[in-house]
Order: sequence, then structure tokens, then C-alpha cells
Amino acid sequence: MRGYRFSVRTGIPFERGSLFYLLRNRFYIGEVKYKGEILPGEQPAIMERELFDAVQQKLTNQWSHRNHAKTKSDHLLTGLLFDDAGHRMIPTHATKAGIRYRYYASLPHLKGESKTASVGSVSRIPATGIEDIVVNSVNEHLGARHNQPSSSSIHAHDRGVVIAEQVVRIDVHKDRLIVRLKSAGDEEGSHSTDDELLSIPWQKPPSRKSRQILIPLGVSRSEVRPTRIERRARLVNAIARGRRWLDEIVSGSVINIGQIATRQKCSVRQVNMTISLAFLAPDLVKAAVEGRLPRGIGVERLRDAPAEWSRQFETLGLNPQ
Repeated sequence: MRGYRFSVRTGIPFERGSLFYLLRNRFYIGEVKYKGEILPGEQPAIMERELFDAVQQKLTNQWSHRNHAKTKSDHLLTGLLFDDAGHRMIPTHATKAGIRYRYYASLPHLKGESKTASVGSVSRIPATGIEDIVVNSVNEHLGARHNQPSSSSIHAHDRGVVIAEQVVRIDVHKDRLIVRLKSAGDEEGSHSTDDELLSIPWQKPPSRKSRQILIPLGVSRSEVRPTRIERRARLVNAIARGRRWLDEIVSGSVINIGQIATRQKCSVRQVNMTISLAFLAPDLVKAAVEGRLPRGIGVERLRDAPAEWSRQFETLGLNPQ
């Protein structure tokens, strides 16, 4: 058009959340949402309500399907695990210090009926460990059956394929896993009496293993308490930050420590002290992550520790385990 000048301003791409917000906005049908209530707006509707409602239903269906698919992929053995009393083991999880831990738990245990119902010998198991054992054992068994070497590295998608195509049921006993494999003639959803049984030696990891706190010299175990969750999270984050900053210096992505201090708006000394956490003994780092350090040993005590790992325990007055 003559006499007019147009300019184009570029922006940023729409993320999933932004697009979701736009499609959910009731402004388009002449309404507003205020403190959880839907109220008539002063603006005229620019979209038919039928179309808006259809879009909302589509979004709801897609979101439900996405959540279901995510849950299913997160728990590889969903629908296959049973305790040795015949109760189904259901996927569940717990979050501690911002870390999500996945489990499978028997139904009576989840319902709080462990003391009244006839329960199996195992009520709850860590998900990652048992999934790895089952996948690797089934893969090795299939490799031996076909005289082919099994792969020690299986992609997440392949893990799901192995379980879906080969496993019918898994019974969890105190000392073994009984895996029922599909026979060659099995159809989906059918159970054949010729199904092959695979017995895998197994023991449930001790539930209190992670709570074996490092004991200070000359102090009885009964007197020691684990570090608080918030202090543990602060320490683990500081260790991770120190390692990240050290990697930046070693790789040359930053010129010097002063550059990190300027970026983080802190002193050079604080950067140096944080980087010193990257040189902690592996056993100390593991104890910090698992929450096994005694109360009183946090970021301040662990900064600028001696270079020798054995001396770090000595300085802290801890018995190495």
C-alpha cells in the first residue's frame, strides 16, 4: 500500500505452556476468570462457544493421554509385578530433598492394610533396580536361546519393547524373581500353560542402607542424628555448583575465577571455597547425597578440605566406611 511503511518485529517461539495458556483463555468468548470464578466480561465474544468448548475438550484429552503415556513409560513393569501372595504391585513414588524416587508397592501396603491382609514377603521395592535386573536377565536369556550375544546397553525404547513382547508376569519373592515369558504361540492378552519360567536370584536392597550415618570418632551411634533435609539439599547443590565451575575453568569456557565471581555477583573467595567442594572424597560426596552425614557437617565444614582424601575424614573426625 502506497504511503505506508511496515516493519516486522520478531519475537520468541511459543513454548508449550504459552500456547496452552492462549488456547485456554476465556477472553475469546467474552468471559474472564477471577479468583477461580468465571465471570461475564465487558469485551464481546470473538469465537463461538461451541468451537471453544471443542478445543478445551481436545486439550483435556491430549493432556490426559500425555500424562498416561508418561506414567506408563516411567514405570516399565506396570501391570506385570505381583508379590508372592498374589497381590498386584502398583507404581508409586516419593520425593525427598527435591529428588524423585520411584517404587513398586503391593496393593495392601498402599491401602494401609499390611497388618490385616494376607501380604507377601516383599511390600515395596525400588523401581530402577528391579527394572534393570529384569530387562538384563530377559535379554541375556533370549541371547542364549538364539546363540546370540546379549547387549549390555539397551536404549529406553528397546527396554520397553523387550518387556512388552516377552514378559507375561513377574512374581516377587524374598530371594528370587519368577518371570513368566511368552511362548512362541502366545497371542496378546492370552496366557499359555507352555509359558517359560525364568528364575532370577534376587534380594531386596536393605531399606535402611542409606541411613547408615558416618559416625564421628568417640561418639556412639545412638547419639548421632542425620543432617537435616534442607541442609543436605544446600550441600549437594553447592558440590554440584563447585564441580560445574571447575569444569568451566578446566575447559577454558571462562578466563579466570574473577569472571565467575562477576557473573554470580559474589566474591572471588566465595567462588574458590565453592570450587574446593569439587575435590571432596567420593565417599564423602556419596554420604552427602544419601543423607548419611551427621548433623553439623555442612557446606561450611567441608569447604577448603585437605587435598588427601584420608585426611578429609580425619579433619572432620569421621570414621570412613
